[in-house]
Amino acid sequence: MSAYSLRALVGVCRAIPAASPLQNTLWRAAVPSVANGCRIYCTKSEGASKPIGRYPIPYKKDLPYDIVELMEEVKAKGGFLPNVFQVISHRPAEFRAFFSFYNAIMNREQGNLSKADRELIVVATSIHNKCPYCVIAHSALHRIYSKNPNLADQVIVNWQLAELGEREKAMLNFALLITRSENVTEEHFKKLEEHGFDREDAWDIAMISAFFAMSNRIAHFTDMRPNIEFHSLGRVPREKEKSGGS
Repeated sequence: MSAYSLRALVGVCRAIPAASPLQNTLWRAAVPSVANGCRIYCTKSEGASKPIGRYPIPYKKDLPYDIVELMEEVKAKGGFLPNVFQVISHRPAEFRAFFSFYNAIMNREQGNLSKADRELIVVATSIHNKCPYCVIAHSALHRIYSKNPNLADQVIVNWQLAELGEREKAMLNFALLITRSENVTEEHFKKLEEHGFDREDAWDIAMISAFFAMSNRIAHFTDMRPNIEFHSLGRVPREKEKSGGS
């Protein structure tokens, strides 16, 4: 089926009530589950020696059209599909809720937290929760947004010894306070304010920390494995990557 035909079919499906038999029939016709005898979505990353998780990955044809469309968009933009999308697609309703919440807190445009700040919070709290997937994946995103290939690695080892400014230290100190479920006092908010964070920023820091405490535990019990592609992202400028590192 051509890309034009698929886009047209997606438009038709959107006009039909969700989960209706007609929508499912049309979508399954547009997205076959088998190509040359192989599953389009499998339990292993390309070149990986272990499954990406302990739960089965659904056939593409068995997933709702909006989930497949999101997966294809992410893969097209990034060059690969992060394993978290495949693992959580085991529960479509929870998949939608998870990524809706993720988008609300990680792509929020208001406030004083940059994208690099948000990713650094994820790295620091995820290492506390011993979550390899989130540490590796979000270290890569931090390197990309910050254009600093070393800082996330330093935070992974010991954030208190990392080359952080006082503002970043205050931010991570509050994030880890939430992660450890310690008592929060007005003094903690005052310390944030001293470094330019208002009450709404404190909410953002806390919400990211809380959401990824949940995410870390999902990755833990599903035995979610990070994509090999994450390890090298953001370590070398794109210009050098294209020229072979010369």
